[in-house]
Parts: sequence; structure tokens; C-alpha cells
Amino acid sequence: MIVRHFLGWVRTAPAGERAEATRALARAWLFSEMSSDDVAATEGALLMLLDDPSPLVREAMAQVFAHSSDAPAAIVRALSCDQPSVALPILQHSPLLIDADLVDIVATGKREVQCAIASRRNLPASICAAIAEVGTIEACLVLIENAEAALTPLSIDRIVERFGHVAAIRERLLDGRELPAATRLALVAKLSDQLSRFVTARNWLSTERAEIVTGEARERSMVNIAAKAPGDDLCVLVRHLRESGQLTAGLILRTLLSGNADMFELSLVELTGMNRQRVSAILQEPAGASLTALLSRAGFPPSTFAAFGAALAAGGEIGFAGTIDGATRLQRRMVERVLTSCEQDSEATEALLILLRRFETESAREEARLFCDELVAAQHLDRDASDRRLAA
Repeated sequence: MIVRHFLGWVRTAPAGERAEATRALARAWLFSEMSSDDVAATEGALLMLLDDPSPLVREAMAQVFAHSSDAPAAIVRALSCDQPSVALPILQHSPLLIDADLVDIVATGKREVQCAIASRRNLPASICAAIAEVGTIEACLVLIENAEAALTPLSIDRIVERFGHVAAIRERLLDGRELPAATRLALVAKLSDQLSRFVTARNWLSTERAEIVTGEARERSMVNIAAKAPGDDLCVLVRHLRESGQLTAGLILRTLLSGNADMFELSLVELTGMNRQRVSAILQEPAGASLTALLSRAGFPPSTFAAFGAALAAGGEIGFAGTIDGATRLQRRMVERVLTSCEQDSEATEALLILLRRFETESAREEARLFCDELVAAQHLDRDASDRRLAA
């Protein structure tokens, strides 16, 4: 009877009053004890209100039903497909929407709709994958920031592939999540490409020079990322570098001259297909014929053999350094030893010597920068100590 009076009144009532009455009717459905006849009548009235010309009415209904698992499923599904102001609470919170519904809405929905779904609690991997595949930049940002989203490495890689050039995406990924080394490397590559296009578009560098500079920066990042990668992750990174054609003799020589013996060894394992114990045993005797055979099997040019042999010998004498200030850098003494050795080698090519001279310049500049940083830090410490003495 009450529902009958409601249906008669609602046809002429103002939109604001209809919205408040609809809110009350929806709450009655959820929290009042009603007979089966009243339940059927109330559901019929709510279904009729889905066609109300004012979004205020449907918004009121959505706000009441958004968090409830006892809401009428048919009405919730209808509200989820309404205009954004109506649908967003349902999409963000309703437990009645199944994964297939949400995946379909992600595929067809606009930015606000995708963002609402991306912010859901306990978001399953299938929906994360859909957002990573077709979501907007904003939706992917919300997804990355959702600590309860089951965001798999594959979905993260897809976001990087699509939006790695966007600074906000890179920052959120690098700051907020533990990323595999290969994913970090992909982000570095996106940034390098952006910088290269930026400087060439402004004629600050020629295209060829920009490619050299960004290539060297990318290689430095590879070595740094590899130095911080745990064992299994490092293996995956080395395999990724090989499969993507980035595991070159130049990169591996930089790795060795930077003191990362583990990555050097794993690179040879990956390139030769030999087991690690055998590779490790060969590297213990860098002057032997076995090293030449190993490097040849790895596909390195014969002109580089002497450089690798000299680097291993220098590392055995000097030692392979760890990171400095959290970064792995070329070791100047090792680079100079290798360059001197190769300059006396008749088989060393000009390309190899040019590469080693670039390494020498880079290592010298890094050493000078570190020295200056230490001087400045010591000056600050002396000044602080003097200030404390004066204050005392």
C-alpha cells in the first residue's frame, strides 16, 4: 500500500524530493523487514525509478546500494552502466559486480569509469590486466597507487610499454613498488628515448651524438640496476638483455670494468649455454687458452679477447669493487690497465680503443666528481664542528 502511494506521488514531485524518497525506499529494501509482497512491490518501484529523468534519483539509489551485498543485483548492474555521476559509487565499491562485468566496463568506459574501477579494494589480477591493456594514463596511475590491486609483473610491463614515457607513471612505479630489474631497465630506456628526442628537437645535439650519449647513459643504468638485482632477478635481467639484443661485448666489458663480476659471469653463461661452474672455473685462469675458447663461443669479436683478459687480470690484482654511493662505476685503474694493454696489442681495433678511451674519460670524470664531493662534505663537517665549539 505504501509503495502504491509512493508511485502515485513520485510522478509529480520535484526532483530533489524524489531523490530523497528514493533514498528512503532503497534503505527500506536493505534494512526493513517486509513481507514478500512488499519486497516485490519495492523492487518494482526501484526498477521503475531507473528510468527517472533526473540523475539525482539514480544517484541516491547508487549511494545506498554501492557498498551492500544485499542490494538487488539487477538494479546494481543497471546503475553501473548509467552516466558517470550515477555509476561511479557502484563501480568503485559494489561487491555484486563480477570480474567479467568490470572487465567489459573497463574496455568500453571513459576515464572516470576506469579510474573508479582501478581504485576498488582487493582488485583481482584479471581486471588489473584489462586496465593495463586499455586503460587511460589516469586509470593506470590510480591502479599503480592502489596497494590492494593484484598488479602482476606482466601488467606492470604492459603499463611501461604503453606509458613509460610519462613522467608521473615512471615516478609512481619507481617510488611505490619493488620492480624487477628488467622493468626498471625498460623505464630507463623510455626516459632515454624521451631525452634524446628532446635535445635533438632543440638542436642541442645532433641525432648521432644524442644516440651515443643516451646509449652510454642507458648502459650505465643497466650496470647499476644489475648491481642491485638479487640472484634470480639478475639471471632474468641477463636473459632479457640477450633476447632484446642488448647483451653486447661493449656492455659486458663495461660490466667487468665496473667491478660486477657476477653479471659478467652470468652473461657468459647465457651466451654460451655452459653451466656456471664451468664458466667460473675458466675465469679463474684468464691467461689460458680456455678463456679464448669461452669468449669465442660467446660470440665476442677476437679483437676484444685481449681486453677481457687484461680486465680479468687487473680485477684479480686490484679487486672487484662494490657500489659507491649506491652506484656502480667504471674503475679508473682497471680501465687504464686495459687501455694500455690494448694499445700494445696489434689485433685491437680502433673501435675498441675508442670505446676504452671513452671509458677512461668517464671514469676520470667520475673520480674527480667524487673527490670534489668528499672535499665539500669535509668542509661542511669542519664548519659544523667549528660552530659547535663556538656555541660551547
